[in-house]
Amino acid sequence: MSGSDPSDLPILVLGAGMAGLGAAAALRAAGHPVTVIEGRDRVGGRTHTSHLWPDLPVDMGASWIHGTLGNPLTALAEELGLRVTPTRYDRSVTYDEAGKLVDFLGPATRALELVEEARLAVDDADQDMSLQAAIDASPAWRNLSVPDRRIARLAINTRIEHEYSGDWSALSAWHFDEGEDLPGDEAVVTPGFGPMVRHLVHGLDLRLNEPVLRIDPMRGGVEVTTSLARHRGRCAIVTLPLAVLQSGRVTFGEKLAKRRQRAIDRLGTGLLNKCVLRFDRVFWPPEVDWIDYLGPVENLWADWTSYLRATGQPLLAAFNAAARAEEVEGWDDRSTTASALEALRAMFGSSVPAPVGSQISRWRKDPFALGAYSFQAVGSTQSDRVNLFGADWEGRLIFAGEATSRDYPSTVHGALMTGRAAAAMIGA
Repeated sequence: MSGSDPSDLPILVLGAGMAGLGAAAALRAAGHPVTVIEGRDRVGGRTHTSHLWPDLPVDMGASWIHGTLGNPLTALAEELGLRVTPTRYDRSVTYDEAGKLVDFLGPATRALELVEEARLAVDDADQDMSLQAAIDASPAWRNLSVPDRRIARLAINTRIEHEYSGDWSALSAWHFDEGEDLPGDEAVVTPGFGPMVRHLVHGLDLRLNEPVLRIDPMRGGVEVTTSLARHRGRCAIVTLPLAVLQSGRVTFGEKLAKRRQRAIDRLGTGLLNKCVLRFDRVFWPPEVDWIDYLGPVENLWADWTSYLRATGQPLLAAFNAAARAEEVEGWDDRSTTASALEALRAMFGSSVPAPVGSQISRWRKDPFALGAYSFQAVGSTQSDRVNLFGADWEGRLIFAGEATSRDYPSTVHGALMTGRAAAAMIGA
C-alpha cells in the first residue's frame, strides 16, 4: 500500500462504539471507503448487550434513551422495530435498612434545591471548586439533622453522581450539569442496544482485536499502528474513550493542538456499574420502575431499576456510582451478588429468593474503556468539550465521541451525533 495515492486510501475509524459506527456507517453510505479498527473482540464499545442469557439480552453498559423526542436513537429503534419503554421517577419507592418506606421524592427535590443554593453561593468565587466543597460550605447543609442529611446525600448520589458518573468530590460546582436535555421520556430499549449496533456495523470493513498503539501523520494522510498491523488512511476519526486518551496508551506522533490536549487533561471519566439480577418470581412492587435504598452503608446499592415492565421478566438492575462503584468493582462476583441480595432482603424481607443468575459490569477495569463516561471535573468547562471535538493535524485527525459532545455528553445519542458530525466534516 506504500505506493498508493493518499486519496485512494480508506478513512480509518478508531473505535467501534456508537460514535465510531455512526461515523463509519455515514461515510460508507456516502460512498467513502472505510476501515473500522477496534481493540475488543466485539463491537458496541460501552454500548454492550450481553447474551449470556440467550432468552433475555441485557444491556451491561448504556441502557437508556435519554429523551425520546428528536432523538436519533428513537428513530433507529422505530426503524428496527424495537420496544421503547419509558421509566419515570414518579413510579418509584424508597426503603431503609429496616424495610420501612421512606418519604424520598419530596426531600430529594428539596435536597437538589439546596445544591443549587450552594452553587449560587460560590458563583463569585475566585476559582472553581468541587460540588462537595460548595455543599459543605452551605449553612443549609450544615443545619440539616443527621437523618435529613442522610436523605439529602442519597438524593445527591442517585440524582447527580449516578447521572454524571463523577463523585461529588470531583464534579465541578460551576459546570457539572452543563449540557442539554432532549424532550420526551427516559426509556429503555428491548432487547437492548444490540440490534442498533448490528444495524450500523452491517457491511463495514471491521478489524477486531487490534488495539491502537500509535497514530502518526504522513504525507497526505495518517498511519495507525495496532497490535497486529499498520494501516494507512487519508484521515482518521478517533472515537476512543476519554480515559483511554488520558492513559497514554495511544501515542500521537505529532502533538495535538494545545486546546485539545488541555481538554483531554481537564475533563474527568467517572464510573457507573450495575449488577443485574434475574429471579424466578417478582417480590418487589410490580408497578414501580425505580427503587431507592437508604441503607446502613452510604450510597451502597442506592439505586435499582425494575425491568419487569420492559421485559416481562423478574429482572432487577442495581447501580453503584462514583466512589462507591470504585470500591465495589474490586469485589468478586460472589461477594458483589451477595451484598446486593443482602440489600434486597433488608428492603423486602428474608424470603427474597436467591437470584437464578447475575451479571456484573466493571467498566474501570475494562482496558478499552477505563471508566463509564465523561464528566465535568473541577476546573473544566463546556468549552473543553467543544475543543475536544473536531479536526487536528490539518484535518487528518478528527475527534468524536460522547466526551466531545457540547450539548449531549455522557449519552449514546451524543456519541452517535458526534460520529455523524465527524463524518460530515469529511463529506458524508
